[in-house]
Amino acid sequence: MFDDENTPSNTLQQQTIVTRKINYNSIIASLLPREKSSHKGWYGHVLCVGGDTGYAGAIRLAGEAAARAGAGLISLGTREAHIAAIVQARPELMAHALQQSDDLDKLLERATVVAIGPGLGAREWGERWFSLVCKSPLPLVVDADGLNILAKQPCYRDNWVLTPHPGEAARLMLCSIADIEQNRFTATIALQKKYGGVVVLKGAGSCILGRGNHRTLAVCTDGNPGMASGGMGDVLTGVIASFIAQGLDLLGAAELGVCVHSRAADIAAQQGERGLLASDLMTPIRSLVNP
Repeated sequence: MFDDENTPSNTLQQQTIVTRKINYNSIIASLLPREKSSHKGWYGHVLCVGGDTGYAGAIRLAGEAAARAGAGLISLGTREAHIAAIVQARPELMAHALQQSDDLDKLLERATVVAIGPGLGAREWGERWFSLVCKSPLPLVVDADGLNILAKQPCYRDNWVLTPHPGEAARLMLCSIADIEQNRFTATIALQKKYGGVVVLKGAGSCILGRGNHRTLAVCTDGNPGMASGGMGDVLTGVIASFIAQGLDLLGAAELGVCVHSRAADIAAQQGERGLLASDLMTPIRSLVNP
C-alpha cells in the first residue's frame, strides 16, 4: 500500500473519511454574473506551458478550454514549430515560442495563473520548463507530464492544483494503480498530504481535496465513460486554470472545474459515448458557464 514518510499507510486506513457529493447544479452558483462594465483585464490571464514536439494538440486544447470557460486572456508557451498551426486554428490564443529562459520570464510577468503539463513531455525540454515554472510564485495547475516530472522530483507546494489520473497518482505515490483504485479516498488524502495544495484524483467519481481539510472530500457525480479518450485531461486543466484566473480560490476552481467539465461531457455524450472527443466539450462548456 502507498505511503510516504509523513503518512503511514495504516494511519490512513484507520481514518474515518467524510465525503460530500457535488455536481454542476449544486456548485454553479459560485460563478457570479458579470458586470456590464466588464473588460478582459478583470478575468485574468492564463499561461499554458507545454506542447513538446508532436503534442501541439494538447496545449491547444488546454488553451481553448481556458478561453471557453471565461478567462480574459490566454497565452501559450510551446515549441516554435507549433505556433502557426495553433494560431490558424484558434487565433484568440497568443502562442509564443519557448527557447530561452527569458522567453518564459516575459510570459510569467503577465500571467495570473500557469497551467503546465499538457503535451509537456518528460524529456529535457519539458523538465526545463517545469523546473522554471515551479520557481514562480504564481498559482499552478499541473497535469499530464508535469505530474510525471513531479514524481521524479517531488516537492510540496500550497498554491497548486494537481490533477492526476490513477496511473499518474501511482507514479506520484510510488505504488501500483491497483493500490490507488483500491481506496480512492485514501489515495487522495495521501497525495494531498505529500504534495500539498489541491488534489483532483480523476476517474469515475473524481475526488477533490484541498489543503487543511484531510478528512472531507468532494466527489463529483457528473461524467460518463465516454470521457475515456485522449485530451480530456488537457481540457480540464484549462477549465480549472480559467476559474483561478477569474478569481476563484484553488479549491473552488477545482470543484467547479471538475463539475463543468464532467457535465459538458454528459451533454456531448448525448450523441453517444463512443467516439466522444475532448474538443466536443468546448461548446457545452461555454453554455454551462453562462447559466
